[in-house]
Order: sequence, then C-alpha cells, then structure tokens
Amino acid sequence: MRLIVENLAVARGGRRLFEGLGFAAEPGEAVALTGANGSGKTSLLRAIAGLIRPEDGHIRFEDGHSGLEADEARASRLHLMGHQDGLKPTRTAREELAFQARWCGAPEAAIAEAVGTLELQPLLALETRKLSAGQKRRLALGRLVAAPRALWLMDEPLAPLDARWRERIGALMAAHLAGGGSILAAVHDPLPIPARGVSL
Repeated sequence: MRLIVENLAVARGGRRLFEGLGFAAEPGEAVALTGANGSGKTSLLRAIAGLIRPEDGHIRFEDGHSGLEADEARASRLHLMGHQDGLKPTRTAREELAFQARWCGAPEAAIAEAVGTLELQPLLALETRKLSAGQKRRLALGRLVAAPRALWLMDEPLAPLDARWRERIGALMAAHLAGGGSILAAVHDPLPIPARGVSL
C-alpha cells in the first residue's frame, strides 16, 4: 500500500504546526519523521490514522495504481503505535495482547508466534502496570507482529528499549519492509534500518 500526503496542514490548540507538507511512503520503504518537540510529528501520525482532521491538504492511500477508501485503509491496512503504549493497566499482558490482536483479526496461532518472537511468555501473567517501559513496548508491538498490516505508523518506537531489543525490533522492521510493508516513524534517534528522512 502506498501512502501519499499532499500539501498538508495540521493545527492543534489554535496553532498551525506545519503546512504545505508533501511526501509519499512506498511499499518496502521506511520514512523517518524528524523535527523539534512540538513540530507536529505525533499530530501527523494521528492525522494519517484518521484521529484528527487536517486543516488543509489530502491524505491518500493506493493499492497498486488504484485508490483505496481512506476508511477501509485505516480499518484494515495500517497500525498506529503511539508514544504511549495504550495498554489497560489492570489487564494481564496475556489479556491485553489477546484483546488487541483479536480486535485486529489475528488468529490464535499468530498470537502465539508474537509471544515467541517478542519473548513475552514470562510477562503474560503480570498486569501491564507492573511491566517496565521496555516490556510494555514489546507487548504493544505484539499486535503488529500477530496481525500484519501494510503500513506501520510508529511514534518513537525504540525509545524505551535497550540495545538488544533495538536490534531485534530493527530486524522485525527490516522483515516488514522486505515483505512489501512500509513504516512511517516519528523519531529523535536514527532508526536501525535505512530510512528516508522527512523534516517538520
């Protein structure tokens, strides 16, 4: 799936964060969004996911040479992983992963595969509020592994991870790109994979 952003402007709290933004993310490509805090990186990801409305411009999705309905693309072709991991604190890691992955259509075998890939088995009986920041991030990534979707929208995906897990998640990202997926990530530190930069 191809993502096209054209002449986009986004405002939050009465302040225009950016305007005239245009770029595309092609299948097999990673794009790193850079810029100062408050420049609009998170807001851009949320606009692409359909959670906020741009002031101007267009966000389009294409499959091959034909357009996709934005609602269809957002419902079944992309994952948004925010800076906050979005985990319910009183659920166990097992319950949270099962809920999120099944919501995205993942079968049980795929959930089990995500548990193995991200080494989540020792965490499954714990409430998510008891997990470290890095463990929470691995749990949040479980949905992306269990329910593959073409476009990953990621907000500081590696921030809470140690060096070992940054390398492991880099390998997962590379595999996603090799399979024709794409990644749009808001970052301060470089991604562990080749990525084209877009500055806000």
